[in-house]
Amino acid sequence: MPSSPSDPPPYSASEDPTTLATPPACIADFCLIPLGTATASVAREVAAVQRLLGKSGLSYQMHSAGTTVEGSWDDVMRAIGQCHALLHQNGVVRIQSDIRVGSRTDKTQRFRDKVEAVEKLLEGGE
Repeated sequence: MPSSPSDPPPYSASEDPTTLATPPACIADFCLIPLGTATASVAREVAAVQRLLGKSGLSYQMHSAGTTVEGSWDDVMRAIGQCHALLHQNGVVRIQSDIRVGSRTDKTQRFRDKVEAVEKLLEGGE
């Protein structure tokens, strides 16, 4: 909603918002949660996902509660979808996912840059 009557709407009436391009880059943190597996351990599923991401050409980093991946919006979302498809192919019938994704237009930032910025502050005692 425009903030005042003189402000333009977020897109013009003649523009079709379904034709907007996706952001050129994003950083996503995701966790796939396989449901109904034979054991409480999901190490095999995590390993399969990591192998797939290793072949994706995207930058990624596994951590204790999921994986951070960066690239174009379309490539990142495709990779997460392929992770779902792989686990389904491997016999997991139901998967829930938590996905947090960010994009910015003011500068290029990689996920390692964000961590290094905080580490630098910690080193300086701030």
